[in-house]
Amino acid sequence: MFVSRTYTAGTLYVRRCPVVRSPSMATHTRLVLHLLLLFIFAVQEVRLVCVDVASDTEAVVGRVMKLTCIYCMKREEISAETKVDWFFTGEDKRKVLIYQYDREPQMPKDVEMYWKGRLTWKGSQDLQDISISILNVTLNDSGMYECKVSRFFEFNSFKHSTTKNTTIDLKVKMKASRDTTALYSEIMMYVLLVFLTFWLLVEMIYCYRKISKSEEQVQDTATDYLAIPSENKENPGPAVTE
Repeated sequence: MFVSRTYTAGTLYVRRCPVVRSPSMATHTRLVLHLLLLFIFAVQEVRLVCVDVASDTEAVVGRVMKLTCIYCMKREEISAETKVDWFFTGEDKRKVLIYQYDREPQMPKDVEMYWKGRLTWKGSQDLQDISISILNVTLNDSGMYECKVSRFFEFNSFKHSTTKNTTIDLKVKMKASRDTTALYSEIMMYVLLVFLTFWLLVEMIYCYRKISKSEEQVQDTATDYLAIPSENKENPGPAVTE
């Protein structure tokens, strides 16, 4: 609060006026920057995490097929030793070892000639993704694939191990079939992204206009308080003696 003093014909009139402070330009700028950061974080990719997803089960002749195998680690399992074995069971019901990871990705020494040079390691460095890919897929690649993951832990004198088996029933076709579900999902994802972007822009414009209007109202209010109406000069209130 501050006091406005006016002298009229030797009489002092005192009027108390509130101090109205408008939002500073720095506050306005910070709000806009916060909204821009929110917009940037909303449209950029999120941080990658381990998600156990199922592998595709349909391959096309002549293409590359990734056999996805995921085994997410817990915090206490990060230092564990990992071993991976990939098996294949064809029409003859014979189960054979086709690929493995034992400190490094490698093919078994006694692997069949059919698989040599056709399998590649697609696992991650942290060994949560232990997938492989089949190059130049043929019709004979149809069958059951098994991913066997073993982790070995050692806590002081205590030793423990865990095992996970993932099976993939792969079917090879001459031509790829149209996946309508994946198409609809992709369309909905883009629609949602556009909607969120539009919504954030509307929110930014709304906040900007609201702040501008608030500043104008504050300035008008401050002007009204500082200006002494002529009626008050003609009809002064009770005199205040210092």
